[in-house]
Amino acid sequence: MKKKFSSSLWFDLLLTDVFERLQRTPSQLREIIMASEPNEPVIIDEIQKIPLLLNEVHWLIENKNIRFILSGSSPRKIIRSNSNLLGGRALRYELYPLVSNEIPDFDLLRALNNGLLPRHYMSNSPQRLISAYIGNYLRDEILAEAKIRNISTFSDFLEVAAFSNGEMVNYTNIASECGVSSPTVKEYFQILVETLTGRFLPSFQKRPKRRVILAPKFYFFDVGIVNYLLKRGKIEMGSESFGNAFEHFIYMELYAHSHYSGIQYPIYYWRTTSQIEIDFVLGDHEIAIEVKSTTNATPRHAKGLKYFSEEYPVRKLILVTNDPFPRQMDKVLVLPWKKFLEKLWVGEIIR
Repeated sequence: MKKKFSSSLWFDLLLTDVFERLQRTPSQLREIIMASEPNEPVIIDEIQKIPLLLNEVHWLIENKNIRFILSGSSPRKIIRSNSNLLGGRALRYELYPLVSNEIPDFDLLRALNNGLLPRHYMSNSPQRLISAYIGNYLRDEILAEAKIRNISTFSDFLEVAAFSNGEMVNYTNIASECGVSSPTVKEYFQILVETLTGRFLPSFQKRPKRRVILAPKFYFFDVGIVNYLLKRGKIEMGSESFGNAFEHFIYMELYAHSHYSGIQYPIYYWRTTSQIEIDFVLGDHEIAIEVKSTTNATPRHAKGLKYFSEEYPVRKLILVTNDPFPRQMDKVLVLPWKKFLEKLWVGEIIR
């Protein structure tokens, strides 16, 4: 934003003097803007720190036709404060960690080990950066925003929650490990969602013939954060941790593509009570995707896709692997991960 809107009037609420002035007297925002008569959008960064400013923003949009860009790292405080949400007057956009399409000479192992936050991905020694990020943001900022008093319990929860990454969430088990109640664990997960630190992946439940699992899965927003919390060590091709991180990475790409492309297609997982599963269902059972770290896919790896296609009409069945070449294996298209992502970002997987 600083590069694109270098001449805009800018309010940075991380600056103590700016924050204190506008928190004490929110109406000064209106007075400053009306005096400057801006032609460019007015930018307010970290808007969640003073939700009351949204009333002034609302008035300036309606009465003076002022355009705004409001940015922040979390919508939780705004949502929980019952503030003016600018209904019908604002478009919401989210930025995610980097995706493969944004990185020249993309390195999969670097992405899986470092994560895809820009500074972390580019660093040759990301551990200290990730440690600082978790300490300074995931713990301190979230604790302050959510007014959590028991710091050690929430820190324990973060590490236990990392073990649930990409898995169905069992609140009772997590509560037992953390020494808190199940409602507290649910609230902690909701805090992670509202601070954009993670999200739930719902199960696909449309008119099932087989009994299906209803519980959602949970994913942190970045694979590098999970690596650090789990103390995985270096991820190498072929290891168990590679398979888990690889699936997480593909989910990150799908989720970002759904929003960046403007299609906004829903993403689900599918699992029956007899443990037949596929990783991702896109749209209304249009695309079914299974992710396997194998370098030589066989029909065994596509078993879940086969069962899903018997349950629902599917436009594409895709097995994403580390195979060297694309293959058509009966009804299943086997795609090397790089080819799959190329097709995803040019609109050949889902439109």
